Amino acid sequence: MADKSVNALVEFKDVTFSYPGSAGDRVILDSVNLTIPRGKVTALMGASGGGKTTVLRLIGGQQKANSGQADFDGKDIAKMSQQDIYLARRRMGMLFQFGALFTDLSVFDNVAFPLREHTSLNEALIRDIVLMKLNAVGLRGARDLMPSEVSGGMARRVALARAIVLDPELIMYDEPFAGLDPISLGTSAQLIRQLNDTLGITSIVVSHDLDETFRIADQVIILANGRVAAQGTPDEVRHSADPLIHQFVNALAEGPVKFHYPGPDVASDFSSPSVRSGGRQA
Repeated sequence: MADKSVNALVEFKDVTFSYPGSAGDRVILDSVNLTIPRGKVTALMGASGGGKTTVLRLIGGQQKANSGQADFDGKDIAKMSQQDIYLARRRMGMLFQFGALFTDLSVFDNVAFPLREHTSLNEALIRDIVLMKLNAVGLRGARDLMPSEVSGGMARRVALARAIVLDPELIMYDEPFAGLDPISLGTSAQLIRQLNDTLGITSIVVSHDLDETFRIADQVIILANGRVAAQGTPDEVRHSADPLIHQFVNALAEGPVKFHYPGPDVASDFSSPSVRSGGRQA
């Protein structure tokens, strides 16, 4: 059997990560193993607070695992020097939720920003590259507009042009479909798939939009309770017999994921003095 790690751009090996808190460390990822294959679109899904954005932060080096190993192109991100992390980030693109455009820069200057910041290219070449990237997302004609003059869907596409302007090997999308109308959503999903195939890049899509994400993904990873609950093709995950996965992909209210946060039984809680005094002992 072929070693999956050979074709992996990102690989987590028994990664555990927790955020410190007043009530003790809150474990987000617990001995997680996952593989992001090169040249594919991988969907990273799960309930809110399940660790999806944390995975992106670990890949980008903003956070370091408590234990285990998070590799980018075969190198442990946690052991990289600051300079090596910056070099690795040059090979990554990030599409933030809602775009995160610079409000005082035009569409053109937003896309040009990474080129001016990280390269020594002359302005003539920067102009050509920016126009090519804007053309790829259908917004070459909007280059002189300000972010306040474009719609939410257009702003997301401008952010996508900015994410690909340095020709990264990996693009991470954090909720790229949030707040979009059906047309903009479909356009954005199609762009992610087309750019991935045309540019030969690797994509990680964090999303709660099941239908669109399953439609464009080669692989789906679902995180639950700090672990990988499912990893496979969209069809394999959709037909999983696991009760939690079944609840998730079918948007069921009843299942392993409960509506109520765990707590004391109702009768004893309502009669508790701490409740009558606003949650604190008088």
